[in-house]
Amino acid sequence: MRRVIWNAIGADERARLLQRPSQATAPETRAAVALVLEAVRQDGDRALRDCTRRFDAVELDDFAVSRAEFAAAEAGLAPSLRAAIDEAAVRIRAFHAAGMAREFSIDTAEGVRCGRILRPIPRVGLYVPAGSAPLPSTALMLGIPAMLAGCDDIVLCTPPRRDGTADPAVLFAAQRSGIARVFKLGGAQAIAAMAFGTASVPRCDKLFGPGNAYVTEAKRQVAMMDGGAGIDMPAGPSEVLVIADAGATPAFVAADLLSQAEHGPDSQVVLISDDAAMLDAVADAMWRQLETLPRGNVARAALTASLAIRADSLEQAFAISNAYAPEHLILALRDARAWLPRVRSAGSVFVGDWAPEALGDYCSGTNHVLPTSGAARWCSGLGVSSFQTAITVQEVAREGIAGIGPCAVELASAEGLDAHRLAVQCRLEALAA
Repeated sequence: MRRVIWNAIGADERARLLQRPSQATAPETRAAVALVLEAVRQDGDRALRDCTRRFDAVELDDFAVSRAEFAAAEAGLAPSLRAAIDEAAVRIRAFHAAGMAREFSIDTAEGVRCGRILRPIPRVGLYVPAGSAPLPSTALMLGIPAMLAGCDDIVLCTPPRRDGTADPAVLFAAQRSGIARVFKLGGAQAIAAMAFGTASVPRCDKLFGPGNAYVTEAKRQVAMMDGGAGIDMPAGPSEVLVIADAGATPAFVAADLLSQAEHGPDSQVVLISDDAAMLDAVADAMWRQLETLPRGNVARAALTASLAIRADSLEQAFAISNAYAPEHLILALRDARAWLPRVRSAGSVFVGDWAPEALGDYCSGTNHVLPTSGAARWCSGLGVSSFQTAITVQEVAREGIAGIGPCAVELASAEGLDAHRLAVQCRLEALAA
């Protein structure tokens, strides 16, 4: 990790430091993704087979997961893992059900009733990474809110393994979420298949799920294309920011940083403290823990682009964090809840020494599909409402237009929109007659 004293560097250097590693390779990523999208859009399944051969080293004739594969996946899992997936699903379902948006209506004037109704997005496409590490938890995080929203058709794509099968834990989690349509497709080609549709994969209205820089870029591009698909958010390489004071436990902080670094070499971890000794202690603990991790080499690669920042105060630490807008924010602070009002931009916050980010990844109940790359400044993590559209409704009686019609006439006249004015005026005149 690069060690930085915040007050010793200028504004330009600060901005460069807070840039994500994946953003530095954006031009190359954009070009590579554009080629894949166009190939799938033009050649459909043939392009999907070519991409799967090139990127996953697998030859597949049929991308769809069969009932027999679902059954084999469940039978092959350890009972303890099946139980853990079921346990996590209960909490995730409870949390998301409690946070569901509600329909409402209100009389804004006599004879004028306005309301909002909710409708599920008809067909949604879910992406569950399984490249460097399979993520059955993501199948739960995506599938459960989609089912609660009432989506008519749910499609899930996940990369194939070298033997041509999908990860069994991902399949079991998908099945437990109520998803029956799973395709063995990964990367930008999976996003293209769900966005445009092919002979095998149906076209989806909106795409969801995290992924590496290529998946994130593919989602961004299809959202901008004619005939593409909507997307949930920029959910790319994982990131965590920890604010730690002098009383934090270095081993805890080190483990939290490494838990994100092991996701992939393009992940980013940031530690901010107002205590120099804490930065030293965390660094020592982190290097000791690295030696014990099977994915230690992946974590080391991520750490080369990560930061340890010495702030003058915790107030300054929160200012840096809000500018960075982390996907995950851990407050390893004394009386951590008292600092929560300082948080302005973050995907999900973990309060206190006993709240590791890993609980949010798996089983606390909150969703781990969160905005990355600074998007937490303007968007929120995934929820049931992400899979719904909200439609406003207005019902107006005779006394309603009589009461508020003159207001509309005045505003339409001020804006010079005579047809707008006439649409109201003719009704007012009919009432007067």
